[in-house]
Amino acid sequence: MKKRQLGNSDLYVSELGLGCMSLGTDEKKAQEIIEAALDTGINYFDTADLYDFGENERLVGQALKNVRENVIIATKVGNRWNDTKDSWSWDPSKQYIKDAVKSSLHRLQTDYIDLYQLHGGTINDAIEETIEAFEELKKEGLIRYYGISSIRPNVIREYIKKSSIASVMMQYSILDRRPEEEALPVLHQNGKSVVSRGSVAKGLISDRFSEKLSEKGFLDYSQEELQKLLPLLKERLASSRSLEEVGLQYNLANPAVASVVTGASSVEQVRANAQAVLSPPLTDEEVDLIKKLTKANLYSDHR
Repeated sequence: MKKRQLGNSDLYVSELGLGCMSLGTDEKKAQEIIEAALDTGINYFDTADLYDFGENERLVGQALKNVRENVIIATKVGNRWNDTKDSWSWDPSKQYIKDAVKSSLHRLQTDYIDLYQLHGGTINDAIEETIEAFEELKKEGLIRYYGISSIRPNVIREYIKKSSIASVMMQYSILDRRPEEEALPVLHQNGKSVVSRGSVAKGLISDRFSEKLSEKGFLDYSQEELQKLLPLLKERLASSRSLEEVGLQYNLANPAVASVVTGASSVEQVRANAQAVLSPPLTDEEVDLIKKLTKANLYSDHR
């Protein structure tokens, strides 16, 4: 599997990353899924301290400890479980980040985190303080690089201006083209990469789209619009391949995107996602056709 440079860092991530949130809590099953990912050439594994109260990090660390030098482990910080673990609060403070990293390192069974990401954030955060925490962790050797997980254009611009982030994780798909206007170009121009998620739009960009349609539609698409659009995309772009392949390749066609992160709850799903990424890239004409058929959405909320 091809690898792409993550921003201006010396990390080279596989074009497909494994989003570990959907691994579950069965250690044997998680191990099998991660081993299948390794077999397909995936080297980028994305988790968070929030997932399953830290258990997800533990499972990822356990499964990867024997190949630690060959993989890139990304995790996230900022969402703080309360004492009863029935809700969490947002805490991007320097003290919390520097405390939380120690717990993540312990669960991941590693001395360093390759990519430490802020798990959200708003323009009202004390951004300079958050950046200070990450920069100190870099100097201390506890993390190699840092990034943010955000779809907020104003927040992204602040981090580009004030920090040395390597990447931004964000939702991006054929049905959610919001990053194309305000995020992807400026990140690419400034040597920052995108790690995309949500590339199949909750299963709508798949050959099973008819099962995934709901009355709510998706973002600014109504159910009726999707009922017309999705079969058309299948007919015009995926007559000889799966719609999932088209969806993943659409993300990879953007030069700002380093890796497409997809979840998997089975070995079969990992292999199918890998096959989609290994399939032929879209032509410029196919990318243009997708843009003509779909909406160039813009961010209204989440600034």
